[in-house]
Amino acid sequence: MAVNAAPSGEAPAGRLAGRWVPWLVIGLWLVLAAGMVPLSGKLSSVTTDSVVDTLPASAESTKVAVLEDSLPDGDDNTFVFVYHRAGGMTDADRATVERHYDTLAQRYPPQATAAADEDGEGSPTIPSTDREAMMFTLEVSTTYGPPEEIVGPLRDAAKDRPSGLELHVTGPGAIDGDMDAVFDGIDVQVLLTTIVVVTLLLILTYRSPVLWIIPLVSVGAAALTSMGTVYLLVKGFGIVVNDQNSALLTILVFGVGTDYALLLIARYREALHHHENVRVAMVHALRSAAPAIVASAATVVAGLLCLLAADLNSTSGLGPIGAAGILCALVAMLTLFPAVLVVLGRRIFWPAIPRFSTAVEKKPGLWGRLGAAISRRRWVATLGSLGVLGVLALGLAGNTGALREQDQFLSAPESVTGFTVLRQHFPEAGGQPITIFTRPAHQERVLDVVKDTRGVALAVPEETSRGWAGISAFPKDAPDTAAEYDTIKRVRTAVHAVSGAEAIVGGPSAENLDTEVTTRRDEKLVIPLVLAAVLIVLGLLLRAILAPLVLMATVIVSFAAAFGGSVFVFDTILGFKGIDSSAPVLAFLFLVALGVDYNIFLTSRAREETVRLGTRKGMLKALSATGGVITSAGLVLAATFAVLTTLPLVMLIEVGFLVAFGVLLDALLVRSVLVPALTLLIGRRIWWPSRLSRPAAELPDGQQPLADDKEPALQR
Repeated sequence: MAVNAAPSGEAPAGRLAGRWVPWLVIGLWLVLAAGMVPLSGKLSSVTTDSVVDTLPASAESTKVAVLEDSLPDGDDNTFVFVYHRAGGMTDADRATVERHYDTLAQRYPPQATAAADEDGEGSPTIPSTDREAMMFTLEVSTTYGPPEEIVGPLRDAAKDRPSGLELHVTGPGAIDGDMDAVFDGIDVQVLLTTIVVVTLLLILTYRSPVLWIIPLVSVGAAALTSMGTVYLLVKGFGIVVNDQNSALLTILVFGVGTDYALLLIARYREALHHHENVRVAMVHALRSAAPAIVASAATVVAGLLCLLAADLNSTSGLGPIGAAGILCALVAMLTLFPAVLVVLGRRIFWPAIPRFSTAVEKKPGLWGRLGAAISRRRWVATLGSLGVLGVLALGLAGNTGALREQDQFLSAPESVTGFTVLRQHFPEAGGQPITIFTRPAHQERVLDVVKDTRGVALAVPEETSRGWAGISAFPKDAPDTAAEYDTIKRVRTAVHAVSGAEAIVGGPSAENLDTEVTTRRDEKLVIPLVLAAVLIVLGLLLRAILAPLVLMATVIVSFAAAFGGSVFVFDTILGFKGIDSSAPVLAFLFLVALGVDYNIFLTSRAREETVRLGTRKGMLKALSATGGVITSAGLVLAATFAVLTTLPLVMLIEVGFLVAFGVLLDALLVRSVLVPALTLLIGRRIWWPSRLSRPAAELPDGQQPLADDKEPALQR
């Protein structure tokens, strides 16, 4: 059918269509970029993965870590050297171990200590009972540098050894060093990979040699601005930024920024057919697209700010960090991006340049045909979609247990394999040490209590300093297992019962336990807040109650399906040994906030068309008009999160895959089939209690009833 275009001599679209406006906007962004680029480069200098900064101050392991840092040499990093030879250690092997210890003790004075036996009498090097291994521990002061800078030289210093004598440098310091090495340079890797992925998708989407550059440059400006803004937030408000959140910031900005660009270009291309003046066309495009884009950004920002209620500092810090990124993307894509498009004119779309015409032919496309099929088979589309989502959700019956720290690596580093060797030959010291602080007068009593606690293999007294006495205990069970966590809980219960001791229990595994407990508590608080915030935004946008409830229900079902399908992939195909404790809440936040985005783009257009065409035709028109661009936006957003799956850390792979899979489900199934089918089934009541849901007798000013099937259209 033909759609009449506005005459070329139409009245100006206000001051926003002035010639000078685009150039002013571009100039302001150049000034902003000049100030933000230097600040963006400083973001990596304020990132931290320290437990003291990540866990809440109220956590018991945090109190232990703070106390350790305050004691002389209390902030040392512990490295464990494990030597072994199948068939038994030789005299030359034992001499080599002694020599290595002496060399390292001289290189890293003054704290070079060894494990001790039950009587507290230790030896620098300790042989295993099976005579196939030897070990010693080395305390290295943080004055020599962070773990990632120390573990490499330590391993190099022990390379000179007899053939066949194997060595693993492990312990808490080595694990921290290997973990930090994974994150080293991750921001640059994520940024470059994301740019490549987005570039390829934009080229494929627009099939233009130049158009893809404009959204990419605009999103890049938003990313740099967001990094500089986050740096200022950290310096001004003490927000915690870890390497994971820094990577997510880049993904978020590029993903949602590109989505906004796709939606705006689609509306701009339509407007260019109806308006000869490109500035006027852009104003009309912004008026049409901006409400949905702003509502989309508001939804994500509202969800992110709900994270401020979390106790885990790394989780609560992601709230303002992500919100700043979304707002920077929103401002850039509604100011800089349209300004550059207007300055470059229609030729930027070459070779498919949209021409101004008084009669634009609209041909039914793939999405129009899909809408017609859904309209004919509403129940089949609804039940079929729910069936697919339900089958995927069955994957939740798989392994959803917490992922151990040692299992975080895609390829186990030396520090992890070393723990396995340590447990084989030194079962009494094969777990991560539990650190206990007590008042000196009660040290002996607390030590006896710890030794008698089920699950503790060894407990030895440590030095007394500044009013505190230390105790090191070694659990019998492997690190970060449920059995070890139970032992830590029993130790805490036992030592807390010693009156006057003021005993506190920490250590690496205790920190992981407290992180898991805090995360579970945060989930129960944050998830309802996110749901409430998103519902409020949807209600304000759609001016209805039933439609937001229906949309939220579809997104929740979609999340369950995405999570279940991902668990199946992680457990059965990839062989991961659990789900990182932070993955569920992050995935829920992103999938609910970002998944609702596509429903916002669809239903806001449907509401706009419903005023003219009625609910049925309005939804079908909206699906036909937005199907292609929303699908492209979903593919881009899924691809940007999929960038995380290229990193060698299981936690990031899980978050990246889960969100990417969930976004695809939302874009290709929930938004394309389930939401239109439910809307057609419910009819105009979907807009309850707004006037769009009322029958003809209730409409004011003699307006005609809404057309669900055969009713005449309602005029504006």
